[in-house]
Amino acid sequence: MGTAGTGADEVAGERRRREEILSPGAWLMTVTSRICLDLLGSARVRRERYVGAWLPEPLPDHAEWGRTGDAGPNGPTGLADPADQIVLDESVTMAFLVVLESMTPAERVAFVLHEVFRYPYAEIAGVLGRTPGACKQLAASARRRVGAARAPVAAPGQAEVVRHVKEAWETKDIGALVGLLDPAAVMTADGGGMVGTVLRPVEGDARIAQYMAAIADKAPGLELLERSVNGVPGLVARRAGVVLTVASFDVFERRVTRIWVVRNPEKLRPWVRDSP
Repeated sequence: MGTAGTGADEVAGERRRREEILSPGAWLMTVTSRICLDLLGSARVRRERYVGAWLPEPLPDHAEWGRTGDAGPNGPTGLADPADQIVLDESVTMAFLVVLESMTPAERVAFVLHEVFRYPYAEIAGVLGRTPGACKQLAASARRRVGAARAPVAAPGQAEVVRHVKEAWETKDIGALVGLLDPAAVMTADGGGMVGTVLRPVEGDARIAQYMAAIADKAPGLELLERSVNGVPGLVARRAGVVLTVASFDVFERRVTRIWVVRNPEKLRPWVRDSP
């Protein structure tokens, strides 16, 4: 009898809690945001223990995802999961993603809720457990970070510049590579401790060019392909049909200013479809 009574009390309590939710949408936003805060916090801790530089996963565009899929119920791209399409539609430059990841979890939540979903600071305060004024400051700090990142569109002539980089890399033409790089260019590589790569950024046009030529020497049979990476022209390196490296570029005034190189195999899974 006691057990039956306890079960009835639990059902009644659950019903009361549901009735207390005045706005299901606001409740869902709060719960989801708090889960995201926990996930962002744990991800930040994992990155602090990461081997070498940490970069976000590079994203192929619609055409790349559909290379091995025939036309089907979802069209010629072969995307079976609508979530895949959303991810591709929301892809942005690597520079922007790096800026986003540099935010604290609280900054990122405040920025996304206010700038993307237009939630007022009073509601965000309930999620973060801070005052509306503090949440406004968090969002402002995030906006300042984002302001330094360019919009997710290719710079004028970027495809041509990337093509020239590919050609110079293939021929190990250090002089041509130096001519394509900004003197203060920076290359950052992410191997995650799983594959060999530089652990710290390589700075300067000559050092980057020499490093790229050395890679070409050590990797005979490497095939370079022009591909869209995070919505802008980039390069994919593969050997025997296996994608080993994905590189994206920041280009300003027809010079490469940043190179983002991802070699961590766990981050290249979407690119396994990029095969002959």
